[in-house]
Amino acid sequence: MRRLRCLVNVAAAGILLTACSASDATVDSITARASDTGSLTIGVRFDQPGLSERLVDGDVVGFDADVARFVAAELGVAEDDITWRETTPAEREEALATGAVDLVVAAYSITDERSDEVTFAGPYFETGQDLLVRRTSTDITGPDSLGGRTVCTSTGSTSAQHVKERLGDAVRLSEYPRVSECVTALLADRVDAVTTDGAILAGYVAQHPELVRLVGGQWSTERYGVGLPKGDHEGQAAVNAAIRKMIDSGSWRASLERHLAPSGIEVADPPEVEGP
Repeated sequence: MRRLRCLVNVAAAGILLTACSASDATVDSITARASDTGSLTIGVRFDQPGLSERLVDGDVVGFDADVARFVAAELGVAEDDITWRETTPAEREEALATGAVDLVVAAYSITDERSDEVTFAGPYFETGQDLLVRRTSTDITGPDSLGGRTVCTSTGSTSAQHVKERLGDAVRLSEYPRVSECVTALLADRVDAVTTDGAILAGYVAQHPELVRLVGGQWSTERYGVGLPKGDHEGQAAVNAAIRKMIDSGSWRASLERHLAPSGIEVADPPEVEGP
């Protein structure tokens, strides 16, 4: 009987140790990872001109990419030690939860629903949902003129949710993993409009001014944050400090003027960074 009780106690202790280890693992901060390894894997988009676009030489350029580089540098990670990983809207939460990426800087709108799964730093930028149409389209003037039309956006995005909530069955919603695929479908006459954040769509207008244009004005508010694994409050504070430093140093405005102002985006004042 005594032997059985000892075995039970040992087993219970093992379970307790395992639970402690698992708990410790979930709160390991990206700050420790950056310090220990000197590297970070950052989730970004590869198809968003002006925000985050991968060039033919493999370099990733744009405002989001600059934010990611600045944050990494403040955490002690050199640009050459960043691994860029494409992370589409439908993949972001899982990529953070599984450790596939350490951070997500990918036009990632802060929402209450996402905050149940992700810890956000920021916001570092504000924009709003807009509509992209073919330049020859004259009868689409905004979201309320989309009845009976096919509208494209990226799977898992807040834009898709806004369309469902505002327009419901009045429109046909077509979803692709990437906004660039929606733009291709628009130019091929397979959809009537593309909707996502105005900052993203403006980049496509800058690329194809003779083919597409924006209509209707922005009809939501999107606050971009840096996504971290859930519960990493130490990392959240460090990233917030980095964003504030980027803003105060002038690097934030310089990056916007370099990458987004040529697309027609107004360089407004930065949002107030929330949290620690």
